[in-house]
Amino acid sequence: MPTESGSCSTARQAKQKRKSHSLSIRRTNSSEQERTGLPRDMLEGQDSKLPSSVRSTLLELFGQIEREFENLYIENLELRREIETLNDRLAAEGQAIDGAELSKGQLKTKASHSTSQLSQKLKTTYKASTSKIVSSFKTTTSRAVCQLVKEYIGHRDGIWDVSVARTQPVVLGTASADHTALLWSIETGRSLAKYTGHVGSVNSIKFHPSEQLALTASGDQTAHVWRYAVQLPTPQPAADTSQQLCGEDEVECSDKDEPDADVDASSDCPTIRAPLTSLKSHQGVVIAADWLVGGKQAVTASWDRTANLYDVETSELVHSLTGHDQELTHCCTHPTQRLVVTSSRDTTFRLWDFRDPSIHSVNVFQGHTDTVTSAVFTVGDNVVSGSDDRTVKVWDLKNMRSPIATIRTDSAINRINVCVGQKIIALPHDNRQVRLFDMSGVRLARLPRSSRQGHRRMVCGSAWSEDHPVCNLFTCGFDRQAIGWNINIPALLQEK
Repeated sequence: MPTESGSCSTARQAKQKRKSHSLSIRRTNSSEQERTGLPRDMLEGQDSKLPSSVRSTLLELFGQIEREFENLYIENLELRREIETLNDRLAAEGQAIDGAELSKGQLKTKASHSTSQLSQKLKTTYKASTSKIVSSFKTTTSRAVCQLVKEYIGHRDGIWDVSVARTQPVVLGTASADHTALLWSIETGRSLAKYTGHVGSVNSIKFHPSEQLALTASGDQTAHVWRYAVQLPTPQPAADTSQQLCGEDEVECSDKDEPDADVDASSDCPTIRAPLTSLKSHQGVVIAADWLVGGKQAVTASWDRTANLYDVETSELVHSLTGHDQELTHCCTHPTQRLVVTSSRDTTFRLWDFRDPSIHSVNVFQGHTDTVTSAVFTVGDNVVSGSDDRTVKVWDLKNMRSPIATIRTDSAINRINVCVGQKIIALPHDNRQVRLFDMSGVRLARLPRSSRQGHRRMVCGSAWSEDHPVCNLFTCGFDRQAIGWNINIPALLQEK
């Protein structure tokens, strides 16, 4: 039989073993808690109604945030060490030249100035690094009123581009992957004409500044100039559409709400089958085209890494603009000067100057880290560029070394457009959203999206129509529809 002392010893060993095991569990949980920053009961799943997938997502997100702040903390320590090293060096210099005429006050001023510079650098580093984390939490001080006015449905495939005519009658143009371009009555939503001259996807559409001409770019490696003559139908009484505030709480919808693919609203409209002029010189997809000021020349951008300048009347190639390392994604012309900006997958955009007929110059700008999807001119001396790196940058042509404003978003940005009068940038996103910002980078609104309205798939382009009394913004997407919006920005918000 075991002795009493043996029994006590065995009991103490068992108790110590249980205590050691419990301590080991607590250490494991504590370690995991420190790594993620989450409460222990969430880690263990106790008293939590969240599904395991949601909990794991939260763990991953908090882990990312922790790593961001850990990097900031390391940078902070390094900068503080630099400050201490500088102070020590300045103090040593002060001792070495103590016999010279450097007073303690002067030494202190010098050290204070250097320390101030490093402190400012530290603040800038913190601001830049944390902007990625907090950008999605920014809100506006006032909310713009954004009302969906009309939907334009008739294409059989996604719509790449949208444009508004500059002459009377004012019509809407859309370019689609279904190989056609359509002209629409803005007020009624009826299609007025269909262009079928391309044998590839129609990637962009732009209207002539003074004549009833349209310029389209296509995957068939050409750009076409074609004439249209349309008669606007009598407007019908509009259905009652309630205004919606642009917020962040709209209900998301699924692809099942896409327009019916069998509906063809353009089947009974006149068809234009042949171009007036065909611009042929590219060896790849022509992704975009635009008119130069005056409308006598046009520029095209292609996947063959070049942009071409043509004489529209003769179809002759005037200049071949080479230099981009990868496919071009967009081109845009200045509204009043002979300037062209081209964008590329090589993460740059280039400014081409044709104001001197004898020569043309080029400037290269490297402000993005991914494909530049578009770069557009605004009134004055500004260029706005958008990128797949989820940023939009506003540049001053007089000083293009660094942007004057940077907008950070949560999704890749497609073809942007700027409202010249109100200086508002419309950003169409891959994630089906459209956001509005001012030129200083302040977010003004997000267009409403719900199960009843808004885009259901990627939003590809946008276009402003500042003079139209009802629709002043149009967007298009790969849900095969274009949408007309009425955007009302409060005057107080615009002044900010």
